[in-house]
Amino acid sequence: MSQLKAVAVGAGYFSRFHFDAWSRIDEVELAAVCDLDELRASEVCREFGIPHRYTDFNRMLDAEQPDIVDVITRPAAHKALCVEAARRGISIICQKPLAATFEEARGIVEAAEQSHVRVMVHENFRFQPWYREIKRLLDDGAIGERLHSLTFRSRPGDGRGDDAYLSRQPYFREMSRLLICETGIHFIDTFRFLAGEVARVFCHLRKLNPLIAGEDCGLLMLEFQSGAVGVWDANRWNESNAEDPRYTFGEFLVEADRGSIRLAADASLTIQPLGGRERVHRYHHPRCGFAGDCVYATQRHFVECLLDDKPFQTSGSQYLINLAVQEAAYESAELVP
Repeated sequence: MSQLKAVAVGAGYFSRFHFDAWSRIDEVELAAVCDLDELRASEVCREFGIPHRYTDFNRMLDAEQPDIVDVITRPAAHKALCVEAARRGISIICQKPLAATFEEARGIVEAAEQSHVRVMVHENFRFQPWYREIKRLLDDGAIGERLHSLTFRSRPGDGRGDDAYLSRQPYFREMSRLLICETGIHFIDTFRFLAGEVARVFCHLRKLNPLIAGEDCGLLMLEFQSGAVGVWDANRWNESNAEDPRYTFGEFLVEADRGSIRLAADASLTIQPLGGRERVHRYHHPRCGFAGDCVYATQRHFVECLLDDKPFQTSGSQYLINLAVQEAAYESAELVP
């Protein structure tokens, strides 16, 4: 028997990864989906065997009385939805960006704290199996004790031409902040997961596609309190030579005092000790769901922490730290001549 009853709001492109993950978590029953587009809600309910559909969020909460609400809408809608759920005492898992602005995100966290409601951001990149394995290797001292640098290069190739983003998430075209707010925030969180807290930020941003509103090319550099440095080099115009560029979203190099770890675009990992030969490191990364089944791992973490009363790795308050780094990146980019 299910221990927790969940509902979801939002039935767009990425919601299907959420619904697939909920269908594999025995402790949760996904009872209903709400979307302003009734046809779209009907389609996902039919596809995933979800019993009820709604077009009115409050009506859904009144009727279903859920334990959990999964917010999968566009960022501009997040604050109103999360505040209403918090007012009703419903635990919240909310897609990133947590809100359209830092102030709105802080408002969500404050509303949840005032209502003694738990809120977690659906920040799934740190739950990708390759980052969990890299973290384990670092903690085990596989390449030393002193981390030197993290360097990630990303070229998904989905942002060029007249039809950029239209096939999956067309609202990307209108976002005044795009690359850092939509994609870079994943890596801010993942770099913090691997390297600790950020001390300084430098960022340079450009726009390569003139048909979109926000930036689509950037170089983000983070200096960590430990002295390590993180570099994220990304643009959405150029493409990689990977068979599936959206599996790892790029290549990653982690360097420390006794060697390095490399993540390839196919998710293979290698370890090279200083003065030694590079060797393949075997680990499991499932080819299902999204990017190593990280959506399932994220929601699994959320449920386990709810049931065991443990802290979320990406709680609302923790995520405000990511957003503060994001704001510093945009401020830095504005200062660059």
